[in-house]
Amino acid sequence: MRIGILSAAVAALGFLVVSCQGNDKIIVRVADVWSPSHPIARAIDEVFKPQVEGQSEGAISVEVYHSGTLGNEQTLWDSVRNGVVEMVVVGSVMNSEYRPMLISDWPFLYRDIHHARNVWTGSFSADFIDGFNAFFPAVKLLAVGPNSARTFTSNRPLTNAADFRGQRFRVPQNPIHTGLVTDLGASAQVVPLNDLFNALQTKVVDGQDNGMVTVLSENLNEVQSYLLETNHIVATMNLIVNTRFIERLFPEHQAIIRDAAREAAIWAWDEYIKSIDADRLTLINSGMTVTPLSGTDRDAILAAIQPTLNRLYSENAWARELTDKARNVQ
Repeated sequence: MRIGILSAAVAALGFLVVSCQGNDKIIVRVADVWSPSHPIARAIDEVFKPQVEGQSEGAISVEVYHSGTLGNEQTLWDSVRNGVVEMVVVGSVMNSEYRPMLISDWPFLYRDIHHARNVWTGSFSADFIDGFNAFFPAVKLLAVGPNSARTFTSNRPLTNAADFRGQRFRVPQNPIHTGLVTDLGASAQVVPLNDLFNALQTKVVDGQDNGMVTVLSENLNEVQSYLLETNHIVATMNLIVNTRFIERLFPEHQAIIRDAAREAAIWAWDEYIKSIDADRLTLINSGMTVTPLSGTDRDAILAAIQPTLNRLYSENAWARELTDKARNVQ
């Protein structure tokens, strides 16, 4: 009970500054779980913060908290809904509440990374955002940026589809990831991102799936020897602001924040795409064996994960229409 009262009090204090809208500076706290080198974190530092502060002529100050300083993704999602934090960048942590969010982890949905960028920066994204915001009135989804094209890594040989069998892979708390790993003949174990390095180092798990950018930003290449470039999921990150906070701002300040969020997301997509080849080379130079996914192995993985795909379609009436709409984006 005391925690709830404290949270409400903190939120009220934050909004008090905003409500004045006079000479008081507006503080926007932006929190995520990523290291500052991740493209979405860099986008907050290099695009969102300077654009908001510059265009508001100093009326708005942006405070950034990376690397889970203010909590894990579930904590951040709860915090932005409650108004304890004004803005967060999180993944699909809310998918158990809003099932269409599962599309952000849908296996083999895109033709390539450029297709994924077009899906989440165009009209498909705008329509999806409208649906999200209608479902969660306490927050506003402003834009969708990249997390990364997920790859599998391991400290045991992992160069083809057959190598998954018998291995233990860390997965996030997500039924899609758990299903994929199980379908591939491996064991799925949920481990928080901030505990992942230690779990790999102590061999609690053999491997994990994340984008190469995350492998580098979390230094996972220090405890992993093999990377199979499956690109099975192009994961996304959501820039979300508290509704009560933003709607108390002057319209021009609201527009500045909304525009800066969209610009940051687009910048992050472009920077991420540019980073892929360099990240691959860095991992190879660090001693990792990096194997591209062959057409034969891609077909083998797709065949193996059909139980998970069939379950996703059967359990979600919206899934066929929404995934087809995403696939048809040019």
